[in-house]
Amino acid sequence: MAGRRASVTDRPPTWKLFLRRQRWMVRPFAWFCVGLAATAAGVVLLRNAQPGSSIASVREKIGVLTANAGMRITDIIIEGRANTPEPVLRAALGFSKGDPIIGFSLEQARMRIEKLPWVAHATVERRLPGTIVVALSERRPFAIWQNQGRYVLIDRDGQPVTDEQVAKFRDLPLIVGPGAPEAARVLLDALTDRPAIQSRVVAAMRISERRWNLRMKNGTDILLPEGHEVEALDRLLQLQQETALLDRPLEAIDMRLGDRLVLRPQPGSGANPSDKSASPPVPPKKPT
Repeated sequence: MAGRRASVTDRPPTWKLFLRRQRWMVRPFAWFCVGLAATAAGVVLLRNAQPGSSIASVREKIGVLTANAGMRITDIIIEGRANTPEPVLRAALGFSKGDPIIGFSLEQARMRIEKLPWVAHATVERRLPGTIVVALSERRPFAIWQNQGRYVLIDRDGQPVTDEQVAKFRDLPLIVGPGAPEAARVLLDALTDRPAIQSRVVAAMRISERRWNLRMKNGTDILLPEGHEVEALDRLLQLQQETALLDRPLEAIDMRLGDRLVLRPQPGSGANPSDKSASPPVPPKKPT
């Protein structure tokens, strides 16, 4: 009996024929996906492994193997460094040229670098086959803080930066006393905006952690009111422009009273003692 003759309608769809023809690729592709996932997981574990752990030991062994294959650090690029001493930075990195480029944790290196006084943020990047890139964001010194005979650089947030090589930044404003760093930003910014006064200031002294005195180059102390430093500086600037108040031989200018100034002449200046509480003409306030 003759077999049934196949018709055109019995032929499988094109997509099924394609899958049958490509079936030989399915197993290798599956193994490739598994290997890729395992490699990714291994990289994550190796990057976050703590020193002394078994994973860290595996990472070191992999580093040795890859180093024998020629994957060693050939160049270390440092970006953004201005004040961080380079020997200190390289010591914090924990590796150098010639070391295996795989056998260390980028995260651990970053954490060590960010503990350095000048460093605010850091990134450490591995660029195969042999380059390490370190990018720094350093803290900017804002003022010099003198307290109990010690000089420390501080940033705009009032946080200490370092007490080393402070003389290198002698042009920064000097603030004195407990509580000065936390309160310095408003006063120093106001002085920056008023260079005619700022150029005469030697130091800003924090009094009882509440208010400021300004020590001027001619020895005069300006006693500023608590919480109203900006307004007092505007008044002082206007008085200087109209009466040259800061050019007078005064020991102190007390601005803590809102409606008048109290002036103390310098000893031996020849001023009449009765003038000690005298006030110069106070300019009328501008209408608001």
